[in-house]
Amino acid sequence: MSVWQTTRFTIDLSRPRVMGIVNVTPDSFSDGGQHANAASAMAHCDALLRDGAHILDIGGESTRPGARAPDVDEELQRVLPVLRYAVTLGVPVSVDTSRPQVMRAALELGVDIVNDVRALQRQGALDLVAAHSSAGVCLMHMQGEPGTMQSTPHYVDVLAEVRGFLAARLAAVLARGIAANRVVLDPGIGFGKTVDDNLALLRRQREL
Repeated sequence: MSVWQTTRFTIDLSRPRVMGIVNVTPDSFSDGGQHANAASAMAHCDALLRDGAHILDIGGESTRPGARAPDVDEELQRVLPVLRYAVTLGVPVSVDTSRPQVMRAALELGVDIVNDVRALQRQGALDLVAAHSSAGVCLMHMQGEPGTMQSTPHYVDVLAEVRGFLAARLAAVLARGIAANRVVLDPGIGFGKTVDDNLALLRRQREL
């Protein structure tokens, strides 16, 4: 059985799982900032679970092209009240962040998964997750940074390059003692990729 081991839950991946996204930002690309305050974000958590979500993913940094990156304190103020509520709801909770400071605060609350669009490449991020005994991690591929990633994305062979990056990041986390069943990989559809790149990755998912 294919499973994803996380802080509090062992998630069965032999069938599809729905991750409900909660963007606690004023400039999200997917919901236009509808849940930028804690009360609205908490209500959205409840609504997602009523609609059948299996996992909640909560983030305080918009990664749409051109978005302004919040500072660490601002990101913490956005996500911590929502994470504190979400971990009481009986489902796996993921924090969407690249900052070690936010990862640490989230894991101290009992959050189950670190979902990092930068694949634990920021200084201290890999050390922090490696020091945790059981937290799950999602490593994503992104070409460039959110503000400019869609300006001129270019690949010679998008599948080979994405696969090579993810293989290297997986090797890095395994080398630090993070068990393979704690890790999932995300090709980063829409993150530094053209429409054709996205379609190529979707068509060839099994090769990843």
